[in-house]
Amino acid sequence: MNVADYIRTIPDFPKPGIQFRDVTTLFGNPLGLQSAANELINLSLNKGITKVAGIDARGFIMGGILAQALGVGFVPIRKKGKLPYHVYREEYALEYGTDSIEIHQDAIEKGEKVLLHDDLLATGGTAVAAARLIEKCGGEVVQISFIVELPSLDGRAKLSSYDVHSLIVFDGE
Repeated sequence: MNVADYIRTIPDFPKPGIQFRDVTTLFGNPLGLQSAANELINLSLNKGITKVAGIDARGFIMGGILAQALGVGFVPIRKKGKLPYHVYREEYALEYGTDSIEIHQDAIEKGEKVLLHDDLLATGGTAVAAARLIEKCGGEVVQISFIVELPSLDGRAKLSSYDVHSLIVFDGE
């Protein structure tokens, strides 16, 4: 089996016409989880990464695994209001309105090389906001990784100045 075989597709969620790609089935299967982790680790070797940042919430799971495997620290990038110390905040556009994510101001030191990870690349708005937060801290985003990419939503174009990798590319939404 390949990694895509462990991803469940849920039609019409969260609204009609959307094919939701559910990575929780991948996380729940030890062989699938290990396979995905190994592929992502291999993509990240020899890049001088000193921190892994994961985006709330599913980016925390694989992000933590990547950090442990690479022997570096993990930085959570959280939804607004979830971090208890001084934060940088970055807004991003949603279909209707805006949202924001935050990072502790002291989470990344100037010059650190950061791997940014999230489970899914759709429109790219969250990933762009997260990369900006890392850069506000003085870090350099050396790679951005995803488990799933939905190319029809053109998120990769927003991340064109970064080294972006996805394990699985699904056509359509």
